[in-house]
Amino acid sequence: MAILKEGDQAPIFLGLNQDDKTISLSDYKGKKVILYFYPKDSTPGCTAESCNLNDSYSELTEKGFEVIGVSPDSAASHLKFIAKHDLQFNLIADTEKVILEQYNAWGLKKMYGREYMGVLRKTFIINEEGIIEKIIEKVKTKDHTNQIYTELEIN
Repeated sequence: MAILKEGDQAPIFLGLNQDDKTISLSDYKGKKVILYFYPKDSTPGCTAESCNLNDSYSELTEKGFEVIGVSPDSAASHLKFIAKHDLQFNLIADTEKVILEQYNAWGLKKMYGREYMGVLRKTFIINEEGIIEKIIEKVKTKDHTNQIYTELEIN
């Protein structure tokens, strides 16, 4: 699969959210999308990242953004995660890793000298026309919203 770059058309995806409702990138045509990929619900880094985006959710929506999280967790896991942290946006259950692979967010990771396949934490900012405006590969989980603003030069 081709490596995605800024300026590329974002792959159209179909996935099930926490309510088993089908979500597609095409549902968000005309809106800016923050599509973030994270490894696992309720882990420290993923919780920090999701809560940081959630804490700024009204400000993000005022600036025209929609937020969508994607992980290989189940819809039931997402439902618990959303309820526990009062998340206000959709989380897609990509249990088959189809969207993760479309967005090059599934790959080889290394920890303690061991190699394994896993989720590569990254965020795609997609503009109103479906073009990838920015790819953030070194995510600051506790300050992700400000990182997005800085990358996009938004005050």
